[in-house]
Amino acid sequence: MSTASYDVIVIGGGPGGYPAAIRARQLGLSVALVEREHLGGICLNWGCIPTKALLRTAEVHHLIQRADEFGLTVGEVSFDLEKIVKRSRQVSKRLNTGVKALLKKNGVEVHEGSGRLAGPGRVVVEAADGATVDLGGRSIILATGARARDLAGLEADGDLIWSYKEAMVPKELPGRLLVVGSGAIGIEFASFYRELGCEVTVVETLPRILPIEDEEISQVAHKEFEKQGIEIHVGATVSSLEKGQGEVTATITPQSGEAKVATFDRVILAVGIVGNVENLGLEGTGVEVDRTHITTNEWTETGEPGVYAVGDVAGPPWLAHKATHEGILCVDRIAGEAGAHPLPTGRIPGCTYCRPQIASVGLTELAATESGREVRVGRFPFRGNGKAIALGEVEGLVKTVFDAQTGELLGAHLIGAEVTELIQGFVVAMNLETTEAELMNSVFPHPTLSEMMHESTLAAYGRAIHI
Repeated sequence: MSTASYDVIVIGGGPGGYPAAIRARQLGLSVALVEREHLGGICLNWGCIPTKALLRTAEVHHLIQRADEFGLTVGEVSFDLEKIVKRSRQVSKRLNTGVKALLKKNGVEVHEGSGRLAGPGRVVVEAADGATVDLGGRSIILATGARARDLAGLEADGDLIWSYKEAMVPKELPGRLLVVGSGAIGIEFASFYRELGCEVTVVETLPRILPIEDEEISQVAHKEFEKQGIEIHVGATVSSLEKGQGEVTATITPQSGEAKVATFDRVILAVGIVGNVENLGLEGTGVEVDRTHITTNEWTETGEPGVYAVGDVAGPPWLAHKATHEGILCVDRIAGEAGAHPLPTGRIPGCTYCRPQIASVGLTELAATESGREVRVGRFPFRGNGKAIALGEVEGLVKTVFDAQTGELLGAHLIGAEVTELIQGFVVAMNLETTEAELMNSVFPHPTLSEMMHESTLAAYGRAIHI
């Protein structure tokens, strides 16, 4: 067994791990990064990035079908599924190669294999061929990510019942598709497959789809998806899946009323994730696991001195950008950087790249009210915005929630074209602790979709101009 020593050892090369490693090198620390499979993690290789490539294809397909609205004449539209998937994989491969180059450029030593704790300040890395390396480190960062959750009796088999991985590389389109779960992952796949012509059914256990979003936004999304032909069952469960020859029979059971039995060609399970906490050598350490995720304090520290955890393995919100920020925060803490401060999770934006897009940050209207605050709520519809009309994207809403006493921006909730880009304006505003006054006095360029951010703020105070 060979040995090496470092200031920092990072286990996991995903969006939490590799930025942490690069930041550590920027601060002059020696770093080892351990990755067992793909640099860039699930997000880059099997999540955020390749799904957006697929959804971009769906978006272009949708626009071509609307060509006549824009005065264009286009022949019959068809597509090549193999090429669609190939492009998605090429996008991921390109970024994976980019991560390798960044790590090399910054002098991060990469060890391929599975890493586990092997005593204070020690990590053993086992490569695929069984060779092992013993690493020593003053600080160890666990950034092992998460994987799709299975439900008892509804496990993915990679054939008829898919996880996100199979859903991203279909060899043929299923005529009838069942999506179990209506969070961001489920809704994005539902949107993609419906856009390409599949009959799509979504089942959600909770009373509404996109349950972490503002209720009003969820309701708008529900109506828009049904207009597109997606069948939605809320307050219902898939109580059984019976696999047959090339098809699956599902029993969909509502909280009240009779169960419905329907047959599908494929099923996608999108029922959450569980942290990769197994085989990390946590036994006998002070690292605590809460169900499936590692417990940390606001500084990403675990109960074991010198051991930290960031990203999905450390619990919600399960977002790549949260993992990246945590990884950098963690290293700044290790290095004693004066500017390091805990991550305010309430200011982390969430985005869903379906059609229409959905984005949010901060408190929902209900959460703000339940916190005891008196609130002012502003709303501005896309159909009142000149740029949205010019784009032919008139369905959507920008909603803002303010503290009625202080004017603090408590939350922003958007649905419509390009709102995943607009949301960052509200994120910056919240981090600057802005009030309605700063937003009202900011000049928004015309004509842009961003003007709706201004109008929504004005609407909260009875001053909207264009509605």
